Amino acid sequence: MQPEYAGLAVAILSNEPITGDGARAYLRSRPELRVLDPEELALADVLLVVVDDLSEDVLALMEQAAQQAPGHRLRMVVVTNTIREHQLLRAVGCGLISVIPRNEASYEAIVRVLLDSQRGQAVLPSIAIGWLIEHTRLIQQDVLAPMGLTAAGLQPREVDVLRLLAEGLSTNEIATKLNYSERTIKTIIHSMMTRLGLRNRPHAVAYAMRVGAL
Repeated sequence: MQPEYAGLAVAILSNEPITGDGARAYLRSRPELRVLDPEELALADVLLVVVDDLSEDVLALMEQAAQQAPGHRLRMVVVTNTIREHQLLRAVGCGLISVIPRNEASYEAIVRVLLDSQRGQAVLPSIAIGWLIEHTRLIQQDVLAPMGLTAAGLQPREVDVLRLLAEGLSTNEIATKLNYSERTIKTIIHSMMTRLGLRNRPHAVAYAMRVGAL
């Protein structure tokens, strides 16, 4: 049995040995953090990436790290001088949650962002936020809307059904409320749960709440 450790488990990836060693030494002095050795990457809660430029090689290492994280999503915080739109989108896909420009990256700022990442809080430059908003808009416009889906992967009538389920209505009551047959309501629920891999109706309602559909 592995020993219990207090603090946020942080792995560090850097292609600059001096910078990486400096970050590692400072973070190890913070009791709220536990800095892992390279071979412990699979145990990390957060991967701190400190690089001058987010190159293709670095992105490949980030994707490899994401694949090695068993059972949970590895969050990533990147400290870099430059990041381009296609790099940001690719990094978000493997767990990026925050980007800190190198000229703003004091050790205190890095610690604060690492701890915030555990609570799901993101820190991004304004231009990166703009890229993500536009990317989301294009996905909704060009991919989801033609399929009759919302950004949460739900059809509008599925959202209507889930909202009434969340209010405690029965299948028959929902059918009456939405002017559908009871069989249609059951088909809507079954198709949605099968498509999204949901176990039961409470799970479906919880999913809709988690993705912001309710």
